[in-house]
Amino acid sequence: MQKHRSRLPVELPRFVASTARMNPVASPAITDDTIVVIVGTNRRNSLTRQIAHYYQQILDKHQADSYLLDLSGLPADFTVSALYENTGKNPEFNHYKDIVERARKMVFIVPEYNNSYPGVLKAFIDGMSYPSGLSNKKIALVGLSAGHQGGALALSHLNDIFSYLGSNTLALRVKLAQIKTYWKEGCIQHELYNELLHQQARQIMAF
Repeated sequence: MQKHRSRLPVELPRFVASTARMNPVASPAITDDTIVVIVGTNRRNSLTRQIAHYYQQILDKHQADSYLLDLSGLPADFTVSALYENTGKNPEFNHYKDIVERARKMVFIVPEYNNSYPGVLKAFIDGMSYPSGLSNKKIALVGLSAGHQGGALALSHLNDIFSYLGSNTLALRVKLAQIKTYWKEGCIQHELYNELLHQQARQIMAF
């Protein structure tokens, strides 16, 4: 996780912001203008994370403030140590939760897993405060897949969850099909994909 003004390498250690979690003073400044870009998988050094970083670069070109939240840094036991009767008891998870609940705008970069979105993302969403943790948030969705659908069903399933929770999602859902074909040398080499990503970035900024 990092505030976007620094240029960090794509491959990061698992607990990128462990110091920030241990020291409240180092917590990121999430303002009303900050767009939190969420890596929707906990797979380490994933392509999803690289796409999320690429999205940050697009936001930077549009002079938007952004923050990258990488689920690969979640505590491994958060489903038992931070949910349900243990809500609020895991300081590492609380750091993530606090960022999401302070943010007004978010972009979820979501890989397709088994024709839907990753289970860890659902568990993460379930860990937010209920019922208000995601209420009235403004959300953009980007799906990616190795196949031809670009995570279309994953985004549809996820949109249903956000609608139930009272979030507001952009109508433009960017679907990056066959992403491994077009991801080269740290960028997406597909004119339409880039046009759609820039269009969505402008929309979430104005949303």
